[in-house]
Amino acid sequence: MSLLNYGIINSIISWDGSGDKLVNCFIFVGLAILVLGISYLLGSLSSAIIISKTMFNEDVRSHGSGNAGLTNMLRTYGKGAAALTLIGDMLKTAVAILVTAVVFGFNYNNGICLSGMCYLSGLCAVLGHVFPIFYGFKGGKGVLVTATMALMLTPVIFISLLIVFITTLVITGFVSLGSIIVAALFPVTVCLYSHLIGGALPVLTAICSVFLGLFVIWCHRTNIKRLKDGNEKRISIGKRK
Repeated sequence: MSLLNYGIINSIISWDGSGDKLVNCFIFVGLAILVLGISYLLGSLSSAIIISKTMFNEDVRSHGSGNAGLTNMLRTYGKGAAALTLIGDMLKTAVAILVTAVVFGFNYNNGICLSGMCYLSGLCAVLGHVFPIFYGFKGGKGVLVTATMALMLTPVIFISLLIVFITTLVITGFVSLGSIIVAALFPVTVCLYSHLIGGALPVLTAICSVFLGLFVIWCHRTNIKRLKDGNEKRISIGKRK
């Protein structure tokens, strides 16, 4: 547990100035590029596309919203395929962040991760999910990957935002609206929670949180238009016809 909280980087690099600064810089940057590259590649493994092609011999992006995400899998193929997509996307995100934590540490403080590298890793996984290199850079909208990242790095905030999401979904039936609201609240709650526990939020952590929130909202720009026009579909749970 100590390794995950502090990372192996502290045993490799001497931060007290006794080591060669140039060598330390190369080691840090090299490891950062490595783990972030791994995070992007893991994010690019689209569970929705893999499952739809393996189980149904077709691409989920050719159905419904054209999105390689959990909601479209549920609408197109039913609960079983959606459940597998959920597990797959959560696992790839968890592995990406854990690899980064082994190297750079989580740096947990009162239930919140303060390691900017872990947030950056989550961001790279989201970018990989939305723009997967293996599937023509056309993937999902990053909600589930972002949610998994929030669960791992800010569990208290995750629970509160999950309640907001479920409440919005139950009242309106719109998955997109719940996702947009939660995405907007995520950076705000991260900053507020950090302030409440008396900790200084690292700049990189704050930047990644804000960017993630705005990015997820941007990914829902077509949903926002449909919500305004009254054409957005409410969630309907059913099996593929």
